[in-house]
Amino acid sequence: MENIGIISYGANIPQFRIKTEEIASVWGKDGKIISRGLGIQEKSVPGLDQDTATISVESARAALRRCNIDPQDIGAIYVGSESHPYAVKPTGTIVGEAIGATPDLMVADYEFACKAGTAGVQTCVGFVKADMIKYGLAIGADTSQAAPGDALEYSASAGGAGFIIGKDDVIATINHTLSYTTDTPDFWRRAERKYPSHGGRFTGAPAYFKHISNCATRLMEKMQTKPEDYDYAIFHQPNGKFPVNVAKKLGFSLEQVKQGLLTPVIGNTYSGAAMLGLASVLDVAKPGDHIFMISYGSGAGSDGFDITVTDKIKDLKIENAPLVAEMVEDKKYIDYGTYAKYTDLLYWE
Repeated sequence: MENIGIISYGANIPQFRIKTEEIASVWGKDGKIISRGLGIQEKSVPGLDQDTATISVESARAALRRCNIDPQDIGAIYVGSESHPYAVKPTGTIVGEAIGATPDLMVADYEFACKAGTAGVQTCVGFVKADMIKYGLAIGADTSQAAPGDALEYSASAGGAGFIIGKDDVIATINHTLSYTTDTPDFWRRAERKYPSHGGRFTGAPAYFKHISNCATRLMEKMQTKPEDYDYAIFHQPNGKFPVNVAKKLGFSLEQVKQGLLTPVIGNTYSGAAMLGLASVLDVAKPGDHIFMISYGSGAGSDGFDITVTDKIKDLKIENAPLVAEMVEDKKYIDYGTYAKYTDLLYWE
């Protein structure tokens, strides 16, 4: 592949948090047991004026502040999410208008559960490689939903990240990307329904682990690499346990995984999960670092990326936008009543 990759990136995580124990107490559960079982201590919660569109806009603006790109040179915007604010009205057009992009713009909203954002990255890479656009913007963001009392309520959170893809001043080259996809109904939401359904334990072995493992194995075979060839590894993180377990199964160490593992402290940001993990890694990466990333989306599929950090990362104006670690620490705790208000939880079908 040509020298195509990430030019800049930005992220956004809402400030509000609710602890796992606070949610558990409402349902008469032992919060400590649930927290240990899921590997999640607390999760982010969107405020009344925050949604996938605002998170996407803030992520895009952060990416632009860190580089010298004219928004008018962005030729495509793809926003991946399970929680677009409109069923019919693209989120991407809101982002384009907010950042001052040209109307000569390809825009689409993507949905593929939690891998819709990485699918946008792949699309931008293809268009840049074909010289159809100079720069593309791919965003993965969600304000994910969970029915009251459901197991997902402990993890479903909010956040996202955006990546500008191009050929000039690439800070991280995308050496190769591939996908592994099957029809596996582990998690779904029917049209017009507010909350998703899931297959419980079925979401593990035949869904998450099968797709992550197959995609990862195929990518390493393609690149002729081994786990020890990478400095960082990022896996989709529906909870705090799955990514650690699949990393161990594949031969990666906790040391390689921990920088991109955010679910224990902000929950599962769905389409933003792998993207935020990559942003967290790039916040500390050095030239020459080798990054391995596998996303996962229920239904089901995984996107894999082999990435190498370049010398250009030293020129990135990283200080012009908050680091992921800074946003993780910038938090305000709320109780369940406030959480229910902010997430419109009391509405029922």
